[in-house]
Amino acid sequence: MPYLVTHPRRLMTALALILLPAGALAAMATSGQSDGPLRCEIHVTPQAGMVALQPIVRTDRPVSGTYRFHVESTGGSGGSNIDQSGAFDAAPGHGATLGSVSLGSDGAGYRATLDVTAGDSSVHCTQRIGGAI
Repeated sequence: MPYLVTHPRRLMTALALILLPAGALAAMATSGQSDGPLRCEIHVTPQAGMVALQPIVRTDRPVSGTYRFHVESTGGSGGSNIDQSGAFDAAPGHGATLGSVSLGSDGAGYRATLDVTAGDSSVHCTQRIGGAI
């Protein structure tokens, strides 16, 4: 029988060390949201050794507009800046995914911002991922 299984405390500690970072990322997936008829979100999804970010806009009525999604690394060595922008159409009841970014989750920290404008409405969302939050 494997060593960890014969020692339940060590098994629980090992599981906690594995599941806590994934749980923290999942909890952050719902933060960085705005309220109102035009709303934005930044979904964070852990993937094998990576983390995927998806900027999403939601609305109570059909809208067309523009967005800017910016991701920058925070702390650590080196650095990166990613910019995505463009036009979008969104319908009520369905979140419109505006893009996607995949990043390494090896302890680096990232700050993602999403700015959405539709007609005379604008919203802003910010999300911090990993690193020293």
